[in-house]
Amino acid sequence: MFGSAETCSWLLLALFCSRGFHVHRYVVLTTKHHEGFTNWPSSVSWNWNSQDVGPHRDLVGELGTALRKRNIRYGLYHSLLEWFHPLYLFDKSNGFKTQYFVSSKTMPELYDLVTRYKPDLIWSDGEWECPDAYWNSTNFLAWLYNDSPVKDQVVVNDRWGQNCPCHHGGFFNCHDKYMPETLPDYKWEMCTSIDKSSWGYRRNMVMAGIASEQEILMELVQAVSLGGNYLLNIGPTKDGIIVPIFQERLLAVGKWLSINGEAIYASKPWRVQSDKNSTSVWYTSKGSDVYAIFLQWPDDGVLNLASPKATSTTEVVMLGVKGALKWSKDPVQGLFISLLQLPLSALPFTYAWTLKLTGVE
Repeated sequence: MFGSAETCSWLLLALFCSRGFHVHRYVVLTTKHHEGFTNWPSSVSWNWNSQDVGPHRDLVGELGTALRKRNIRYGLYHSLLEWFHPLYLFDKSNGFKTQYFVSSKTMPELYDLVTRYKPDLIWSDGEWECPDAYWNSTNFLAWLYNDSPVKDQVVVNDRWGQNCPCHHGGFFNCHDKYMPETLPDYKWEMCTSIDKSSWGYRRNMVMAGIASEQEILMELVQAVSLGGNYLLNIGPTKDGIIVPIFQERLLAVGKWLSINGEAIYASKPWRVQSDKNSTSVWYTSKGSDVYAIFLQWPDDGVLNLASPKATSTTEVVMLGVKGALKWSKDPVQGLFISLLQLPLSALPFTYAWTLKLTGVE
C-alpha cells in the first residue's frame, strides 16, 4: 500500500478459480484497510489518500484499467471499520446505538467505489465488532443487487456484520485461511498470505515464516479440489515494492499453473475429492476428463489411484510431458500407473504433478 503504514496489507493476487466465479481469474486490491488510508481519492478521507499524499495517484483506478485490458476480473477489498477514526470510536462508546461513522464515512466510500470503479467483486472486512444493522449492510446490498451499475454481475463475500460470516454472502470466506474438510454445498474461497504471520509487509519477517512453494501449491490444489477459490495475499512495502521473496513465490506458482492450469482453471469437483485416507492425491474434473494431482512421487515409480474406474478406452498422460503412460487395474485397489522412469530433476516440476485421465467412469 503506497503512502500508508507498512503494517497495512495490499490484498492481491490472482485467484485460482473453479466453480465460484466461472472461468474468470480475478485480483483483489485493498482500497482501504483498518487504519483508514484510502488508495483512491475518496472525498471523505480528509486528504489521507493516495491522490493527496504519497504517490499522488489513483491506485484503485489505475489497477482496474490495467486488469481489464487483460480480461481479468477486478475485486475491491474494503474495511468497514477504522481503528482510530473518532466517529467510529464515538459510536463504539455509545454501544453502536449511533451511526455517525457509517453515515459519514463507510457508506459514502462504498457507494463511491461502486459507482466510480464498477468492481466485479466486493471483498468486505472489518465487520466483527458490530451487527449488520449498525453497518446498514442490508440497505447497501439491496442497492448493489437491484440498482447499482454492477447489479447484474457483482459478487460479494460474507463479512457484512458479526453474524454474517459463513452464513450470508455471495461466497463464503468464513474466517482467514478457511479450508473445509469436505466438499461444501456453497461457493467459498480460501484467503491466505505468503507471510504466515501477517497480511502486510513486515521488515522483520524471516524465511521460516514464509510459505514455501510446496505449501502454497498444496493449499491451492486442495482448495480447488474442494470446489473453492484460492486468494493469495502479498504485502508490498510502504512505497509499493513487491520484495524478491514474494516475487519468487508468485513466479513459481505462475510457472506451475502454466503447465497444470488445465486441471485448475474452470475445473469442477469430481465425484470424490481425494482417495480415501490419502492427502497426497486430489482430483478435479472438466467435462468427462478427470485430473489427479499427486503431491508425493511414489518410491517405486508406480502411482495407485483408488477412485477412478478404468474402461477399454482409458488413457493417462502427465501434463507437461509427452506420451501416454502405461497402467493396469485391480478390481479392489483401482488403477496402477507406471510413471516415467526419469529423475525428478528431468521433470517440469519437483512437486505436485498432474495426470489427465480420459475414458474413465
